[in-house]
Amino acid sequence: MDILKVITPRGLELKGAIFGDKTADTVLVMLTGICSNVFQNELLYATGELLSKNNMACIIAHAHDSFSCFAYSDFSTGKQKHAGVFNDDFNMVYEDVESYVKCAKDMGFKNIILAGHSLGSNKIIHYLGTTPDDFVDYFIVSSPVDIMHWWDVMPDIDKCFALAKKWVDEGRGDDILPFLFGGFSPMSAKTVLGFYNADNLKNCPVLSKKGETQSLYNIKPKGAFIIGSKDSVTGNSPKGFMETLNGWTKNPKLNKVIEIKDASHIFYGKHDIYAKTVLDCIQNHFLAACI
Repeated sequence: MDILKVITPRGLELKGAIFGDKTADTVLVMLTGICSNVFQNELLYATGELLSKNNMACIIAHAHDSFSCFAYSDFSTGKQKHAGVFNDDFNMVYEDVESYVKCAKDMGFKNIILAGHSLGSNKIIHYLGTTPDDFVDYFIVSSPVDIMHWWDVMPDIDKCFALAKKWVDEGRGDDILPFLFGGFSPMSAKTVLGFYNADNLKNCPVLSKKGETQSLYNIKPKGAFIIGSKDSVTGNSPKGFMETLNGWTKNPKLNKVIEIKDASHIFYGKHDIYAKTVLDCIQNHFLAACI
């Protein structure tokens, strides 16, 4: 694995990671979820490693400030934890995704597959549903989030948003809130407020019915939807959640919907199975059709 630096049009340097042969024909560009980077999310590392062993490259596309990890005490367990992506700019999602995709294109890869996990999936749906370009040949959406439903189930979310707005109004937007966002992630006040106002990411409104589906309909390449059967973010029927999303695409019969048994939202303990599922999608659903 090597560190990959990608410069956005606004001049921000995004630090990603690349696995495998840079001269390979096929690359997977994978957008990470909130509070996630290759060093603390085994799902990302396992996927990169497996693809690199199968003559493919894998770019882990980190968000803004993803490498600014820091330690915090989790008093529920009495242990130190590390987190990143506590500072993101959701207004720049399209630009950030596009920068990674164009980087892959400039590196000379023939086949570009765009993937996302959790909020990273919402990001790639926004990009694919908006871009006029045809750089991406295949997509993989895994564990996307119905953001407006998420607000309804996360603990203390109203208190979190209220304090974030207060601090931003006071000029303290860069300060980290004194409690974990949604009970799991340290986050700056301006990132919390930006998350709440990110209409460009409200593109999976299966449960809340609040958002838009045009982005899914606008997606041009075929692809796959992957979900864990115990994904707690997707209601009582994770597979049904994904089938609904696929039904909003222009050509749902061309896509695959895959459920990984007993897997959670983050595929804890199932990272190798997730990686193998991604590999199978690329080899047998995308590349096999190209022959």
